[in-house]
Amino acid sequence: MPSFQDIKYAFFSLMSTIEFNDIIDLLALSYIVYLLLKLMRETRAGQLIKGVLLLVAAYLVSMIFKLDVMEYILGNALDVGLLAMLILFQPEIRRALEQFGQTKFGINLIGIGNSSNDIKYRWNTAIDAICDSCVELSASCTGALIVIERKTPLGEQIETGTVMNAIPSKEVFGNIFYPKTPLHDGAVIMRDGLILAAACFLPRPKSDVAIAKNLGSRHRAAIGMSENSDAVVIVVSEETGQISIAINGVLTRDYTRTKLRYVLEKEIFNESPDDDNTNKKVISSILGRRKKK
Repeated sequence: MPSFQDIKYAFFSLMSTIEFNDIIDLLALSYIVYLLLKLMRETRAGQLIKGVLLLVAAYLVSMIFKLDVMEYILGNALDVGLLAMLILFQPEIRRALEQFGQTKFGINLIGIGNSSNDIKYRWNTAIDAICDSCVELSASCTGALIVIERKTPLGEQIETGTVMNAIPSKEVFGNIFYPKTPLHDGAVIMRDGLILAAACFLPRPKSDVAIAKNLGSRHRAAIGMSENSDAVVIVVSEETGQISIAINGVLTRDYTRTKLRYVLEKEIFNESPDDDNTNKKVISSILGRRKKK
């Protein structure tokens, strides 16, 4: 086992061989890696890369356990992997090159994430604003489309709109979706309890066959967005004022303020705050009956 002196000597020997161009090389490589990580975080490329890594892992397992058929199939698949990667990531690669050409070195810094408590507090405030806004917009038959980002990043859709980074409120939503404003035509995308962007374009649904013909463009866009991500999409119809929600490609309609708040809390927090109160009431009623007996 090498001693501390040997490790120290080896380290300083290595450092003495580093030249200025090596530092430039390392910084350039670090910046490229940073851009790739940023690209994966803001788009669905990260999920595709996970699939590729699983494919590589399956190939290694087949080699270790000598699964000849699996090894042959996966080996041939990986042989054309470079071409497949170029085809799969064509939109992301193009977008990354465009962003690289527009980047101003030294301006964008790596942000420090917010704590979960801060995000939960912001979402509690945002849910109130969303419910109040949808009820008012419904009463005036003003069309609205609100997308709540969850695990799937919506960077592709955010780029099509206008970045706002605004604190949600009834007044802000009212100004955005007012028919005579520049931002009313499109969707609002929310992330971490904030209005991240407005006037965003959403993908079309995979198939229009199963969608009711009386549904308009907002409802179709909501279904398409929920098919392409795990987002929760809220729609207010400008024809009927009806409030609807699209999740996983399924559109449910006729929401009241109470029902809307319940679903948003359940989907955003993965639980309903009312469930705790309900459980407490059930437990207290059972205890009360036992005491009477």
